[in-house]
Amino acid sequence: MNVAVHVSPEVAAAWPAYKAAVVIAEDVTNGPSDEASESLLASAERAARESGLERAADDPRIAAWRAVFSEFGSKPSRYPSSAESLLARVLKGGELPRINALVDTYNAVSLRHVIPVGGEDLDELRGDLRLVRAEDGEVVWRDDEGVTCRRWNWRQEPRTRLTEKTTRAFFVFDRIPPHQALHAAVQELIENLRARSPEARISVTSAPSE
Repeated sequence: MNVAVHVSPEVAAAWPAYKAAVVIAEDVTNGPSDEASESLLASAERAARESGLERAADDPRIAAWRAVFSEFGSKPSRYPSSAESLLARVLKGGELPRINALVDTYNAVSLRHVIPVGGEDLDELRGDLRLVRAEDGEVVWRDDEGVTCRRWNWRQEPRTRLTEKTTRAFFVFDRIPPHQALHAAVQELIENLRARSPEARISVTSAPSE
């Protein structure tokens, strides 16, 4: 199944350097957190702690997202990007929650590359996936039924969350400058998905189109 991904003209005009990549994975195996997903998360946590950063906000990639959130009226100290939430928790000495194998896998990629990544159940998507501005100015991902992720990448809505029964998933990568490692992050996720589900059918789409 192909997923059509759209960035609204309003969002594209306000942030012209923004790029989304969406990985679609069908026939994937999910389940409880396991040794493989634990290893990925533990390795990413270790790398973050050894990065030399004291605060997540000191990373220029996080600082860029903080600026974007402020621009659309969302206070970043209250509503941090998903990448900042992960990195801040680890730098403060905590561990990331182990949720299920697929969530752990994409969280590990997000933390390692300091890029917002969200994973959702493809069977729950209704129509096209669109990045738009809501009436209050908030930037949200949505489909035909409603919002799928609040404040660009702050928090996913429960309707499309990945569960242990998920077999068809899509993963959204949000990139703004100075981040340049979008392709590397996408490829790492794909490699991890194939290691878990060798028979998975995986494709990538992007928006705005190149």
